Amino acid sequence: MNKINRKLEYALMALKYMSQKIPGELTSAKEVSDAFHTPFDATARVMQQMAQKGGILRAEYGANGGYQITKDLAKVSIHDLIEVIEGPTALVKCLNKEAPCEIHSTCNIVSPITNLNSKLTEFYKSVSLKDLLVERSAMTGKKPDQKTEAVVNG
Repeated sequence: MNKINRKLEYALMALKYMSQKIPGELTSAKEVSDAFHTPFDATARVMQQMAQKGGILRAEYGANGGYQITKDLAKVSIHDLIEVIEGPTALVKCLNKEAPCEIHSTCNIVSPITNLNSKLTEFYKSVSLKDLLVERSAMTGKKPDQKTEAVVNG
């Protein structure tokens, strides 16, 4: 199974938390870290990455600084976030162009693994952060509150 690592979990937790706040309200990494009992340094790092590398957040520096969501989360895929937090990813070593596999020339599963990797990438690109972060009732399929919807849509 392709696992979600902790850094990605912290990024998703921060985004969900921030999407439930009043639009324009700043959120500090300490606030997120305290709310979810996550390591401050790791939380701050992923929020910084989302601001600097992904443009998903905007950072405001200073004593009363913090972050706010700047992109419409309906237009940002989980694949986009994975690339911001983890960099380019591949299922197996042979698909990682930066670290070529030593048995690539004799491997008999390159083609099926390449196909699987393409399908997973396609799927991750099809799931928006809005879809992932907005909860829906299992019974009705409706969102529990409209405030979250407004913030997530930008």
